[in-house]
Amino acid sequence: MTSIFRSLRTLLVAVAALATASCGFHLRGSYNLPDEIQKLSITSFDKYGALTREMKTQLRLHDIDIIEPAERISNLRLNGESYGESTLSLYQNSRVAEKQFAYSVSYTVTVPDKGNYNFSTSLSRTYLDNPLTALAKSVEEEMLAQEMRVEATKQIMRQLARLNAHIEEFERKEAEEKALRELYQGFSEEKPSVSIETRFDGKDEPQGKPLSSYSTTPSDDTTEDSVEGDTTP
Repeated sequence: MTSIFRSLRTLLVAVAALATASCGFHLRGSYNLPDEIQKLSITSFDKYGALTREMKTQLRLHDIDIIEPAERISNLRLNGESYGESTLSLYQNSRVAEKQFAYSVSYTVTVPDKGNYNFSTSLSRTYLDNPLTALAKSVEEEMLAQEMRVEATKQIMRQLARLNAHIEEFERKEAEEKALRELYQGFSEEKPSVSIETRFDGKDEPQGKPLSSYSTTPSDDTTEDSVEGDTTP
C-alpha cells in the first residue's frame, strides 16, 4: 500500500507540474527573458557602486552572460538612483515618530536594430524613528537602503522579462513605416502627363506661327512643342 500511495503522489506532482507549465505559470524569481539579452553588457553612472554590483548579481542568478560592451551586444545602462525621505507622523513632543524612504532607479536598455527603451522603477519603505536608539539609526537606514536596492534590481529583472512586448511594438512600427515609405516611393516614381490640343480653322488664327498641339510632362524640366497644319497667312 505504501508503494501505491508513493506512486500516486509522484503522479499528482507530475500532473501539477505539467499543468502549471502549460498555462504559462512561472515560479517566483523565474523570468522568461528575451533572447536579445541573453548576452548583456552593463554600463553605469557608478561602475563600482552597490547598485551596479547588485544588478550584476541578479543577472548572473538568471544565467545572463555579462560581457564587455560591443556594437552588436545589448546593453543595460544604469542612469542613476535617487533617495527621498519624508515624515509621516510625529510624537506628542513634536519629534519625528515615523518616516518614509523613497528610492528610484532609472535605466536604459539598448537592443541592436531594435531601439532604445527607457525605464524607471521606484519603491518606498516606512520605519519608526525611535529616539532611544539614535546610535543605531544610521545602521538601520543603510540596511533599509540596501533592502530597497535589492528589491529594485528584482523589479528591473521583471521589467526586462516584459521587454519582448516593447520589441514587438518596435518591429510593428518599423514594418508600418517601411510599408509607407515603399508606397510613397511607388507614387513618386510615376510620371503623370497632361496633353493639351488646340486647333484653329484658319479664320481665328492668331498672328504668327499657329500652335495646333503640344504636350507637357509636369515632372520634367523641358516642354516639347509640335506644329501641324497650314501656315499660309
